[in-house]
Amino acid sequence: MPTRNIGRLLLALLLFLLASGYALAQPEVAESRNPLSANAPMRVGVAGLTHGHVNWVFSSAVRGDIEIAGIAEPNREVARKYCEQYGYPADRVYESLEAMLDAENPEAVSAFGTIYDHLDIVKACAPRGIHVMVEKPLAVNLEHAREMAALAMENNIHLLTNYETTWYPSNHEAYRRAVGDSAIGAIRKIRVRDGHRGPKKIGVPPEFLAWLTDPELNGGGALTDFGCYGANLITWLMNGQRPECVTAITRQLQPENNPEVEDEAIVLLEYPGATGIIEASWNWPIGRKDLVIHGLTGSVFADNRHDFRVRIAEGYDGFREESLRLEERPAPMNDPFLYFTAVVRGNVHPEPMALSSLENNLIVMEILDAARRSAEAGKTVKLHMPVTEE
Repeated sequence: MPTRNIGRLLLALLLFLLASGYALAQPEVAESRNPLSANAPMRVGVAGLTHGHVNWVFSSAVRGDIEIAGIAEPNREVARKYCEQYGYPADRVYESLEAMLDAENPEAVSAFGTIYDHLDIVKACAPRGIHVMVEKPLAVNLEHAREMAALAMENNIHLLTNYETTWYPSNHEAYRRAVGDSAIGAIRKIRVRDGHRGPKKIGVPPEFLAWLTDPELNGGGALTDFGCYGANLITWLMNGQRPECVTAITRQLQPENNPEVEDEAIVLLEYPGATGIIEASWNWPIGRKDLVIHGLTGSVFADNRHDFRVRIAEGYDGFREESLRLEERPAPMNDPFLYFTAVVRGNVHPEPMALSSLENNLIVMEILDAARRSAEAGKTVKLHMPVTEE
């Protein structure tokens, strides 16, 4: 058969296969082997292992919620500890973040090192299009936070901040009652209390203690560590309003345990018609993360993760109380890594002032920065309101 006729037959066969759908069926096979498939666990790189919350990522991997693509941790002893504890292969632990990114190409990265490292992590990940979730707070200072935000927006990546309290059903019920339903009238006062006896007293791992009490690597002490929770929740409850003024008092009540940083902070946030009070401490006798919102006609109390109360005023000092023991929220709104996956895959589109959002956490950093300046100067700090275009 002439070569020209063979070519025509091959072309006809190809057109037939395309028309019959044979070629179109091939992506199913490719997708099943694709690590970025919507049905596959998200491949997460871990940047650092010295944060005490790092067990969170390993637990998520054990459940199959995510796959740990690789780990960047120069401290070999710390890396060995976690590899042995969770059976993670030591040959997937790298000396540097860049080496891990080059070798493993993760879909996203979660930060579990010092707060100071967050900027460098975003610098490494953003140009590669790799999404990032950091442990609270967003950054070590406001300057770092703004640079991180610029990198995230320029490179179109998600940059989330994880707080334990984001996943508390009690906080979301408080928001629903106080903000969504206005069940207690207009909000007049929000008080958030967070903390414990202090990192040394509760026995945090030595690699965590070394930087948690370092003013450069952590950006401060209790104000950074626990003040961020209150700033985050109050910003959310106030629908993203920035406070007009910030007044803070910080103390060092345990100089023997926290010689370089404050371990007590009280921060007042002034809003039009409302006040926010943040009590962040390494001096509580009993660890706590709780919230109370007072409105004109009642109050709501998120006493811990699951216990919730609402009191509606009756007369001068009487009230009608409802108490609830709340169930966990439905997935993926109950877990940071399920949520991170859903956001990256486009299954969840966060509201601009959501607790994990970049917008909310930039305001958190403004509040922490103003609180630090207020405590140092011994006076109230006014926040400059952004100029809005008519």
